[in-house]
Amino acid sequence: MSDYLTGALPGTGGAIKEIPEDFLVEEIPLYAPCGDGEHLYLRVEKSGITTFDLLQRLARALGVRERDIGYAGLKDARATTRQTLSLTGVSEERALALDLEGIRILGAARHRNKLRLGHLAGNRFTIRVRQVGADALERALDVLSVLRDMGVPNRFGQQRYGSLGNSHTIGGALLRGDHAAAAAQIVGDPAAISNERWRQGAEAFAAGDYDTALAALPARFRDERRMIQMLKDGQSAKEAVLALPKKLLRLYLSAYQASLFDRMVDMRLATLDRLWVGDLAFKHDNGACFLVEDPEVEQVRADRFEISPTAPLFGCKLTPARGEAGLLEAALLDKEGVQPEDFRLGAGLTMEGERRPLRVPLSAAEARLDDDDLILSFALPRGSYATAVLREVMKG
Repeated sequence: MSDYLTGALPGTGGAIKEIPEDFLVEEIPLYAPCGDGEHLYLRVEKSGITTFDLLQRLARALGVRERDIGYAGLKDARATTRQTLSLTGVSEERALALDLEGIRILGAARHRNKLRLGHLAGNRFTIRVRQVGADALERALDVLSVLRDMGVPNRFGQQRYGSLGNSHTIGGALLRGDHAAAAAQIVGDPAAISNERWRQGAEAFAAGDYDTALAALPARFRDERRMIQMLKDGQSAKEAVLALPKKLLRLYLSAYQASLFDRMVDMRLATLDRLWVGDLAFKHDNGACFLVEDPEVEQVRADRFEISPTAPLFGCKLTPARGEAGLLEAALLDKEGVQPEDFRLGAGLTMEGERRPLRVPLSAAEARLDDDDLILSFALPRGSYATAVLREVMKG
């Protein structure tokens, strides 16, 4: 079976993200600021920095607390991104006068509430693909046409799995209570590490030489070093791993959820736009789900892209599918050796789970040539990734 929804169509090849300007992401707001209120909404462009770097720099420059700055979504550092932030206690004039490296304030307006995570309709992307093959424009247009009709496979993709591609492996070990394996993966497999000092530290850790590991690991590996120090001091792998920041541990667990979801996408790729008996269908207009009892009746709505089948981000409170779809979900958990109740970890780490559509609509999709480069532009709903489109267009 092809790994691509558009496997019958050739890809363009090419390379992306050679410079931040090659990858432009612009948030599509869920609502416009009303024009009055205590919260100042800033439209900001950043380049080459993370959203957390952006928050830190703005907080320092404006004399506000970083935690009081609202944002709708996190954006990649290796890109030029435009997003909205909210803050209080700052005048429009002062904000618009900021001059910070890598940051431009595009506009300011007042609103009555703080911007919250998820308060965006989606994202619009403009991406330059370099080093494309022959007939790249025609190939891209053919693929985009299919994706417009059938939808985009709603994969998380490799960017969810960390720089070594193993965040989900760490999450799985946490879920099974194998904290020694989690610790080894957190430090990293030496064979997968290119940084010399990091690799030396990982090799020493794998050999049980904690002193050498601590001496070799770069100072920026604060969490890893703290974990190794606790092991050196005689504390258990469980104690050392669970002492890591909750935010980081939840990131590992969510990566594991994402990896299982991506496997469900692969298993249903050939019928991504088809409803099965027992599916929980996703309503694209409001995000609600309902049980599909008669696929023939509901398929008309799926063909209009009003609804789509879902797969789980597994968790302890997840509503499972029924019928064949439910059997497929249960079989994946059995293969992994975990059950929904295993996600009830407590101590701020419980993952409740949710349903996520297997496909998402592609809108405003265009392609053109600029000299020898291919320029792609399209929009996706929030929570979906441009890499899912690029994967289909470029074919590796």
